[in-house]
Amino acid sequence: MYKMLAGASYAPHILSLLRIVAGGSFFTHGTMKIFSWPAPFEHQMSSLIYIAGLMEVVGGFMLAIGLVTRPVAFVLSGLMAFAYFMAHAQQNFFPVLNGGEPSVLYCFLFLYIAAVGPGSWSVEGLLASRASPRAA
Repeated sequence: MYKMLAGASYAPHILSLLRIVAGGSFFTHGTMKIFSWPAPFEHQMSSLIYIAGLMEVVGGFMLAIGLVTRPVAFVLSGLMAFAYFMAHAQQNFFPVLNGGEPSVLYCFLFLYIAAVGPGSWSVEGLLASRASPRAA
């Protein structure tokens, strides 16, 4: 059973699922800041937080559908690194103690997606398959 599940043929699909779930979850971080959905944002709103929220909404959506994936993931990785050092690292070195675990995980997850691409299920893949000439 393990050999069947460990096959590399599933990797592009699992990468797509990872990108879709991460993008969708990140999207809701932004909607919470901007639209108070699915819950109200509990912190003081500033222009920096508002811009981050816009980036989370737009970037999260683009990641979830797999459009311009690599550049978007790279920018969002930088956003999360910036968020970590601005909001968390000053409190304590360890992410588990300063509340910065989500920022660190998103940062490296997005960096990984920027490096490997969107996976098999994406708007980019759909557009590429339509643009390529079909075999006779």
